[in-house]
Amino acid sequence: MQFLFPTFLFALAALAIPIVIHLFYFRRFKKVYFTNVRFLKEVKEETSARSKLRNLLVLLMRLLAIAFLVLAFAQPFIPAKDAAVKKGNTAISVFIDNSFSMEGLSEDVPLIDKAKQRAREVVEAYAPDDEFQILTNDFEGRHQRLVGRDDALALIEEVKISPAVRVLSNVLARQEQALNTATTPNHVAYLISDFQRNITDIPNYADTTLELNLVPLQAVQERNISVDSAWFIAPVPVDQQVNPVVVKVRNLTGENAENIRLSIRYEGQTKPVGTLSIPAGASVLDTVNISIQRTGWHEAELAITDYPVQFDDKYFIAFNVKEEVDILSINESQPNRYLESAYSGIPNFKVVNLLSQGLDYSQFSNYELIVINELANISSGLAFELKQYVENGGNLLVFPSRNANLEAYRSFLSGFPANELSRFEEQARQVGSVNTDEFVFNDVFENKSANLKLPATTGNFRLTDYGNRREERLLTYRDGSTYLAKYRIGEGLLYLCAAPLDETYNDLVRNGEIFIPMLYKMAISAGQGQRIAYTIGRDETIIANHQATSSDIVYKLKGPTEEFIPEQRIIGSKVFLTVNNQVQEAGFYSLFLDDSKSLGEYAFNYDRKESILDYYTPDALAEFAGPVANVINVSDNALLTAQIEERSQGVSLWRWCLILALVFLGAEVLLLRFWRV
Repeated sequence: MQFLFPTFLFALAALAIPIVIHLFYFRRFKKVYFTNVRFLKEVKEETSARSKLRNLLVLLMRLLAIAFLVLAFAQPFIPAKDAAVKKGNTAISVFIDNSFSMEGLSEDVPLIDKAKQRAREVVEAYAPDDEFQILTNDFEGRHQRLVGRDDALALIEEVKISPAVRVLSNVLARQEQALNTATTPNHVAYLISDFQRNITDIPNYADTTLELNLVPLQAVQERNISVDSAWFIAPVPVDQQVNPVVVKVRNLTGENAENIRLSIRYEGQTKPVGTLSIPAGASVLDTVNISIQRTGWHEAELAITDYPVQFDDKYFIAFNVKEEVDILSINESQPNRYLESAYSGIPNFKVVNLLSQGLDYSQFSNYELIVINELANISSGLAFELKQYVENGGNLLVFPSRNANLEAYRSFLSGFPANELSRFEEQARQVGSVNTDEFVFNDVFENKSANLKLPATTGNFRLTDYGNRREERLLTYRDGSTYLAKYRIGEGLLYLCAAPLDETYNDLVRNGEIFIPMLYKMAISAGQGQRIAYTIGRDETIIANHQATSSDIVYKLKGPTEEFIPEQRIIGSKVFLTVNNQVQEAGFYSLFLDDSKSLGEYAFNYDRKESILDYYTPDALAEFAGPVANVINVSDNALLTAQIEERSQGVSLWRWCLILALVFLGAEVLLLRFWRV
């Protein structure tokens, strides 16, 4: 047994007071003269014995009452196993997991309600003058300060489900930051969660100054089917055409899912797509065709029907269809008439021809595809701007000149990096194979096994064959050398042809079966930074599809139920908008400037991390966390308060001491009142 305040034991000296009173207590008797004293002597002896016994018992009761009262103030306890009781006030941080998974049920009670109850029990286990932090996944500013017990209990009542998701190492860092502002050295952190495996990274965090406690809550295992993501096959959607969208649907449980209905809501109409069968723990891809009949911004909602977990049953996408798909051809002198003719036959495509001298590099981002049309020399400035253009999502197609400056081209191509031009060989060659698995040619030919008329050349450059350049061949000569290659650079694509476009050396321009589809697919093979969907809590910055004219203008985002002003930064001609956790509901958000019409549409979806309903059991969590944390596993009906007090203070005995002190005082009163001598 130990004492929390051992200095109070000095008060045991007060035991001397009743002893002194007892020893120096003299009762004065009145003298009465009587002739026969034999019977009086017997009465006196009997009364004296009973009086001594009663006085001794009263003294004992007083001594015990004083002793236990002093012990109560000294607060004796039996230390908890492997625990050291800390003196002084404590700063306590309580994290309540309020993510979507906490909507799950445990004995018909939502986990979020149980988490709030456990949080209240934690707070009530500590002294009123201790300091508390109440933290949730929202990481709100008001949750980053220490408050008193009453304020902490009020904050707990305000906690509600949120789309935000945090890995626990980030939560712990946030708790430590708040606890370090406390004046007391005693810091304790509690994590109350269902401890999904994909967010629980406790071993990545170890702070020996912080007592870390994990309070796991377990829900009834539910099945869950999720619309995971969606994307256009051709990243640039085109007007007056059918644009296929790939949808990924996941089965996140251990049993097969049958007859999952997939639908799309587009242009105000909901249409069924079909039914899906998904094996346990697997995912399937389905294709939805969107027939675009107008330019401008479009919204689409892909949905399934799945119970009981529904937050991930819908996936929103928003995209912009331009009136024109712009292509820039950079020429040495005259434009290539075949290039212009090929694009003139495709609706909504427009070719702009410019000479290599005097280019306005700031306009490159307005083009979906830039074609280098047989430039003899590429300056270092142009090379740098073209690389930036590709890295930021542009498409670049290079046809070298027969008289190309090899050193300039090598410097230009190695900067991406891509394989370089080595030497020009005037030799007839025939293209022998097409990569029909790649996007540019994957749906060009109805019968891939049919005899195709492929390009032939009478002269071409040999390309170096560096293995680390990640070249993907689209067209290959019969001798195995490269005719047309693709390189993924950053967010964009570089296409490099080994032969000039000049029909003197290359008959590609007369091969409409290859040339026209190739130019079309290259122009739409990568979007210029257009994202069709954002994730709440992860994608905090969006790029406005609007060129700012002044830093004083104020943009607004309006969602399904809320409207707010995002933080804005203007860099060059681009406007970067930061939402700062203000998007809380999945759906479509419109960008406005004052009361003008919508400048753009943005689709936000809930984070799919919460879709994976895979949790740690208390035993598995204890094994996973190891010595870093204490796992407190309490039954549904048990109070967490008692366990915390026992863990932090050991088995406290002061209440028993106080009760015994009152018992002995009561016994003294009874002796004095009812024991007559």
